[in-house]
Amino acid sequence: MKILLTNDDGIHAPGIISLHRAIADLGEVTVVAPSTVQSAAGHGITFHSPLMCRHVRVTDSMHGWSVDGRPADCTKVALRSLWQELHGKGSRPDVTISGMNVGANVGINVIYSGTVAAAVESAFLGVPAIAVSLHIGDPPRTRFDRAAEIARKAIDRVLERPLEPHAVINVNVPCTERDDLPMPPMRVVPMNTAPGIDAYEKRTSPGGQVYYWPAGNGMEFTHTAEDTDVEALLDRAVTITPLSFDLTDHVRLQGWRDRLR
Repeated sequence: MKILLTNDDGIHAPGIISLHRAIADLGEVTVVAPSTVQSAAGHGITFHSPLMCRHVRVTDSMHGWSVDGRPADCTKVALRSLWQELHGKGSRPDVTISGMNVGANVGINVIYSGTVAAAVESAFLGVPAIAVSLHIGDPPRTRFDRAAEIARKAIDRVLERPLEPHAVINVNVPCTERDDLPMPPMRVVPMNTAPGIDAYEKRTSPGGQVYYWPAGNGMEFTHTAEDTDVEALLDRAVTITPLSFDLTDHVRLQGWRDRLR
């Protein structure tokens, strides 16, 4: 199996290093990831600036391509150019894995997530993808290697049957505070769609300029629907959510056709 590994925390982040170690025997892993942290970058891509790429050795066992761009940029440049240069013309990965993100990507955070965006870009281009994120808790507490082992077991389950070319699977691992944490249960759940409770502290700079400092933790929502990803993750389950990049509201499509006749 040929695997493209990317993320949004940057190529030197502990999450991608641990996940690379955990999936190393799953197949041939090629790393193409941002050179700097791109958290909450969403699905932005670069149009008017060059994407500077360089080969870097991150650890003794992990090397890859560092891209001066956003997560979706990494996927695009990998699938459109780098992959063919590295593996031969016409070659494509069998799956893209994005992560392991430091911080959960559940609920409406899926929309903002660079980790998910990198996976969605891959699926859009015809390579199925799995986004992997880790709930680090508040205060943060985690054992990355054990979390990556748990993520690997979830990835194995997802890959038991072949994924369709445009499939996107969002996986979240619950807080992993101990190296001996037992394997959590896995739950297939939809995303919670309630708005987040975003707090902002109003401040004034020494020069008199008013500014607002974001103060939310990203895991508080106006409400949590029963049996959704937020609820399941807080209940310490591994969440598995199939996603779609088709934003059409199919339920209301015919109503709008009738309305505009």
